[in-house]
Amino acid sequence: MASSVDRTPPVVLDGGAGKGGPRGQQVVEILRSAIIMGSYEPGERLNEATLSTELGTRPGPVREALRQLENEGLVMSFPYRGAVVLGVSDEEVQEVLIPIRLTLERYSFMHALDRITEEEFAELGKQVWLMEQAAAADDLAKHVEADLRFHEIVISASGQTHTVQIWRTIWPRIRAYFFRYGRGQNLKRMVDEHRDLLAALQTRDPEVMLGQLEKHIAVPVPASVAAAKGAKGGGAKGGGAKPRATATPRKAKP
Repeated sequence: MASSVDRTPPVVLDGGAGKGGPRGQQVVEILRSAIIMGSYEPGERLNEATLSTELGTRPGPVREALRQLENEGLVMSFPYRGAVVLGVSDEEVQEVLIPIRLTLERYSFMHALDRITEEEFAELGKQVWLMEQAAAADDLAKHVEADLRFHEIVISASGQTHTVQIWRTIWPRIRAYFFRYGRGQNLKRMVDEHRDLLAALQTRDPEVMLGQLEKHIAVPVPASVAAAKGAKGGGAKGGGAKPRATATPRKAKP
């Protein structure tokens, strides 16, 4: 197995604030990116002393970074074992993250319709362009970043502070899921969907916008999750409902 120094992006840690921010925040960003992009496998241990040596920093910033990543749901700390990378399962995405996201974005996008400015529309257009450039280069990392930024702009434009807080709580795990399983998706199709979503927002018509938003986010339940539901339901008294047949499963979309 490659060492973590081989898998983390090259970086020069400065002693204080700079372009990359304080030392501790730099460590957070390095480790977050490595986990999200799949450089560390679920269940892999992140040794505090080893990381501090490889990153050329003290144990303190690494310890604080791992604590923040635990709050983001990317690692979990265990006594005498340290921090372990958490995976994101299809079941968690389908049963927890996607439903939360649908509720959050329906609410936020509706409130944003009357508030979003022409400058914010221009910024959304820029993110679509960035996604298009990333798709042409087959650059999943840049594509996902622009995709997430697109949605965050609209959620922020809603003026609902609590929805922004909830979004920032769940996005690291959604982001990790798409980096891990997004390879092989048709990125150009995703660009077109965001372009259509932007056009729907610009109509400021709730029905048009919600229809496009739900079309963009909604996905069939993967066969593995449907089978698990059927197995649980089958043990109920009188027999459970048979799982509904699904089309060839697609991965959830950002």
